[in-house]
Amino acid sequence: MPHGYNKLFGQKGEDEAAQYLQKNGFRVIEKNFRIRNGEIDIIALDESVKPNELVFVEVKTRFSNSFGDPLEAIHYYKMQALKRTALIYQMKHPKLPQLLRLDAIAVTLDQDGKLISIRIVKNIS
Repeated sequence: MPHGYNKLFGQKGEDEAAQYLQKNGFRVIEKNFRIRNGEIDIIALDESVKPNELVFVEVKTRFSNSFGDPLEAIHYYKMQALKRTALIYQMKHPKLPQLLRLDAIAVTLDQDGKLISIRIVKNIS
């Protein structure tokens, strides 16, 4: 695989996830928020619920499920980093909804980067 391929592949998965969210009542407000020791792939407002919820989304992209479900890669330490990063983001943006949620999206692409499947799991924390 060429150098940087995994990064491009992951970006394609995040783009697919953002499109999926937008088609399902979410408004994406930021992508790839990073702090020291933490990153959140997508931050969105779930406008399909009242009151709106601030949603932090972890995206896992795979070629297939032959190495298990992509969401199995979200282990305990990753969850702790996600929670910590989400709280810092929320403190930096006090005008956003205080109701927050952690979701995960599993994206499966073929070798050419075409979408095979996408699945959201809400409230992973």
